[in-house]
Amino acid sequence: MEWLIIVFILMFVIAPVMWLKPSPRQKRQMALRSSAAQQGVSVKIAKPPLHHFRGTMPAYRWHYAQQTPGPDFVLVRDTNASEALEPYHAGWRWRIAPLRPLPESASAHLQTLLERLPQDALVLESNEYALTLWWWESQTAERFTTYLTDIEPLKEALSGLSDRPPVKPLDTGGAV
Repeated sequence: MEWLIIVFILMFVIAPVMWLKPSPRQKRQMALRSSAAQQGVSVKIAKPPLHHFRGTMPAYRWHYAQQTPGPDFVLVRDTNASEALEPYHAGWRWRIAPLRPLPESASAHLQTLLERLPQDALVLESNEYALTLWWWESQTAERFTTYLTDIEPLKEALSGLSDRPPVKPLDTGGAV
């Protein structure tokens, strides 16, 4: 009987420690986020630009240079988009289309990327600050780095295509 009580007490002490140990999925996500950060990608957990979405999801952001802001658009995968949205390419729809048509080089890079993204990638968003991929992190760090060969040229092609005119400092006419 004493041994049974000792085993029960040990299990009671060890159980919380096992809850704190990261799961294999959490280990894979930590490696993925660390690898992304080393590649210059910022990872945030935030509410995605999806209609009627509750909760948050990971957002991987590639920032545009401040001097060359990007265009505004939001592409949503068909599985999370309304039929009312305009189809674009490979099962993606415009939730917010760019104000001006994208140049041919940017459009080609964008279409190539959309064909390669995993099924759990739900939104590709661009604004003046960053190109953002909203996805559930189903891939490993090694597989994620293969997407960088498509994302980096796309970011470069979109840089400087801002929908907003550049803000210039006011000319004070020499007055102090």
